[in-house]
Order: sequence, then structure tokens, then C-alpha cells
Amino acid sequence: MKFYIASSFQNKAQVQELRDLLKGEGFVHTYDWTLNERAATFSDLEKIGSAELDAVRDSDFLVVLLPGGKGTHIEMGIALGLDIPVYLYTEEKITDPVTSSSFYHTSGVTVCTGTLTDLLNTIVREKKHASI
Repeated sequence: MKFYIASSFQNKAQVQELRDLLKGEGFVHTYDWTLNERAATFSDLEKIGSAELDAVRDSDFLVVLLPGGKGTHIEMGIALGLDIPVYLYTEEKITDPVTSSSFYHTSGVTVCTGTLTDLLNTIVREKKHASI
């Protein structure tokens, strides 16, 4: 199964850690945006955006690590629009409906809290058993 991780640059280390954990479980990463520098030109933005769009389309599931920026939420929207399951990760439980996004609570989104290991275990349990 193939995956993509959407998040912000501030979570780069967590994204890389989760990427390695998922790859260690036999999942295939569709695109590693953490290897990029911040885009400095419109041409850079176009190349990165196209690669990320293709990666989301090519994924069997998307992982969103919060907090995320506008790109993270656009990628989540693309996945939801294509019926690609989303695992939304936050260290602490989402408790305030005023500051939450309505899309965090739609079908196709699994909200995960705790540690990255907890998130990994949820994904492995759901995805590996689903493919058997």
C-alpha cells in the first residue's frame, strides 16, 4: 500500500520519523517533500505542487500530521475528494469544535492521538488487515 504524509515544515522531523516507520512496515512512500527546500520562485512552487498532487492521487491513504498549513489542508481536501482514507494525527485530543475543521470529522477521516507509535499501530492494524 502507498502513502503520503501531509504536514508543515515545522513537523519535518516527525514526518521523516513516521515515513521511516511506515516504510519499515512495507508501505511505499509516494513523495518525500521533506527533501525540498522552501520554494523561492513560482516555478519551484509549480514543480513541488505538481509532485505533491500526483503523490496524493497515487496514495492508498494519506496521513496528516497537525499542525499543518494551507498546503496540508489542500492535500487533505484532495484526498477526501478522491475517497482516499485520511489519518489525522494530533498529539492531544481535539476538544474545541470552534477551532476544529468540519472536515476533520467527516467520513473517511480517522482521528488519531497519542504518540507516532500509536498512529503507526492504528495504520498497520487497519491497512494490513484490510489487504489480507
